[in-house]
Amino acid sequence: MSIKVWPISERPREKLLQHGAESLSDAELIAVLLGKGIEGKNALSVAHELLNELGCLRGVVTATKESYSKVSGIGPCKYAQFQAGFEIFKRNLEIKLKRQDVFNNVDDTKRYLQAKLRDCEREKFALLMLDSQHQLIAFRTMFNGTINSAAVYPRELIKQVMIDNAAAIILVHNHPSGVAEPSHADIRLTAEIKNAMASIDVPVLDHFVVGDKETISFAQRGLLT
Repeated sequence: MSIKVWPISERPREKLLQHGAESLSDAELIAVLLGKGIEGKNALSVAHELLNELGCLRGVVTATKESYSKVSGIGPCKYAQFQAGFEIFKRNLEIKLKRQDVFNNVDDTKRYLQAKLRDCEREKFALLMLDSQHQLIAFRTMFNGTINSAAVYPRELIKQVMIDNAAAIILVHNHPSGVAEPSHADIRLTAEIKNAMASIDVPVLDHFVVGDKETISFAQRGLLT
């Protein structure tokens, strides 16, 4: 049955306009993004198929283009819509960090880093470049690795810090295993990078490890020695 013949209070788009996006179920949110259904299926039915195929809302947002094609009637255009929506979300988080002291807003920083790195299948090592007010200049992915490691070269980090004219930095990498607990290698690497950055008077304020369910701050753990 077409959504257009439903009572207005039950139509996802109208429900959003009347009560806010938070009042919608996952399927209803997806239906609004889809805009319309396909022949023989309304948008909400297609949304339920996407959730069944991809597992959950997070799966829908992070799925590959190939995964979308497994749902009848969903092509590259719909995939592009969801990717654009997710990118808007990440950029909005980044804008907040460009307007505030990143070091003193750990929770906002963690949310941003989770959006950037949590669903990466391979390990990435990045820097948050900060100005003298500890506001974000840029997020720089410096090294890409395998499913369990990434080679990191402090010399290359120093080069990028100088290019960005950063006054301070925060280190960040993800653990594709999903477990955010820092390893002994992570702790050694942090100390090595701190020593390297001291040669150009750029402090390392923190090191975040992004896992599946949590993001750990070295500074909060007392590991930034």
